Parts: sequence; structure tokens; C-alpha cells
Amino acid sequence: MLPDYHFHTLFSGDSETPVRAQLDQAVRLGMKSLCVTDHHDYDVDSDIDFTLDISQYFQTMTRLKEEYKKKLDLRIGIELGLQTHLKEYFQELLAANPFDYVIGSTHFINRKDPVYPEFFEGRKEEEAYLQYFQVTLDNLKNLTTYDTAGHMDYIIRYGPGKADNYHYKQYRDVFDEILKAIISNGKGIECNTAGFRKGIHQPNPGKEILTRYRELGGEIITLGSDAHIPEDMGADFDRARDLLLSCGFAYYTEFKQRKPEFKPL
Repeated sequence: MLPDYHFHTLFSGDSETPVRAQLDQAVRLGMKSLCVTDHHDYDVDSDIDFTLDISQYFQTMTRLKEEYKKKLDLRIGIELGLQTHLKEYFQELLAANPFDYVIGSTHFINRKDPVYPEFFEGRKEEEAYLQYFQVTLDNLKNLTTYDTAGHMDYIIRYGPGKADNYHYKQYRDVFDEILKAIISNGKGIECNTAGFRKGIHQPNPGKEILTRYRELGGEIITLGSDAHIPEDMGADFDRARDLLLSCGFAYYTEFKQRKPEFKPL
């Protein structure tokens, strides 16, 4: 079973799942390693507290890393909600904490969460999508405090028409800029399988973007379920493996001490 490099526990504001429940599920699935990546979205407007208690997080994960060492190689990661004005804050945060892996995700746009319908009110769905992609580009060009870019077209999970009104070719120019920025900064992307469960019948990003990333020379790619409950750990990984092979990838990536490790698919 390929390792899950994007999942959440009760340390994330939107999950109530005990850490052990996620780890035990990974063991049942036959994973040999995995990386916990709880949310840290700092300085946002939200009814949910997405800030991570990093001290407690490291204490807990370090203890569990030792407890599970005969069953799992547990890596300690984080999912940062990227915002360009937090550049210095992120640099200090990562310098002070020995994460194995950092996902850089665009969640909030002008402090607003596209999960909610209000984000789309008063404009065309395509305009909202384009704004999200342009902010994603700004984040990924101007920040290097991440290892892979998380769920790059995540917004289509929440649009009124989901993927019905979304076609890669509409946004090809901005996506090419995003992918070139990622590659030039020595970073990677993730294949996030939650899209299969969210009604869009594809991972985030989809096949066209994954293929284009590979065409442009992108090599670093992780697999993540974005699981918030044990039942979603490793979900659709076989499907994702086949997709990545069809897009030209021969390897996936794990991270340890922020350094990529390439493993055959």
C-alpha cells in the first residue's frame, strides 16, 4: 500500500479523529510509512480554528512515532495555508520546527473560504475559479516554504457546478505559470485523491494538469487521501497509481527531514 502523505487528525480544526485511529487504519491497510499533515491556517476569517498547537503536536507525534516504530515509519508534516503576507512567519515557523514534510495549500482567498457558497455569490463560477488560480500562482511564485503544492484545483470541489463547468484548457495559461513556478523553485505537487470522494470524479489536480507537470519536467509527486476519518485513509490509491503511470510518472515521492525520496510506483 502506497504511503498516505496527506491526512488529518483531531489536531486539525475540522477533524475529531484520534491520531491512533488513523495510524491503526494505516497499519490495517498495509502501509509501511506515512506522514501526518494537520492544518495550520494562520490569520484567516473562519468559524473554525485552523491554527495548530505545534508544541503539543510535536510532543504527541514524537511519542507515537516511537510507539508505532515496529509497525510504521511515521513522518511528521504540516499543511500550511499559504498567504504571501505570512512569508516571514512561515520562515520562522519552519526554522524552529523539524518537520519532515510541508504541504503548501491555498485555502483562503482574501481571508474568505471557498468552501462556503458565499464565495461564489454575485459572479460567474469561472471568475471565482480564475481568482483562486491566480492567488495560487501568487502564493507559489512568492513563497518557498513548502515541499509540494496541495490539491491545486481544490476549489472545484465546492463550486456550484463542481467540475461540470471546469475545463483545464480554460485556465491553461495560469496553470502553466503555476507549474513552472513550482518546478523552478525545486518543489513538487501532490495527487490528492479526495476529489474522487467529493463528486468531481478526478483527483486534485486532474489528469491534464498532472500530465502537463510531467511534460514540463516535474518529478516530485506525493499521494494523499486528505482523510479526516479512518475510512478515507489511502482511499482510491490504486486508481491514483494507475493514473500517475498513464501520465508518465514512474516514481512517487516520500519526504524525510524535508528531503525527497523517490520510490517506484
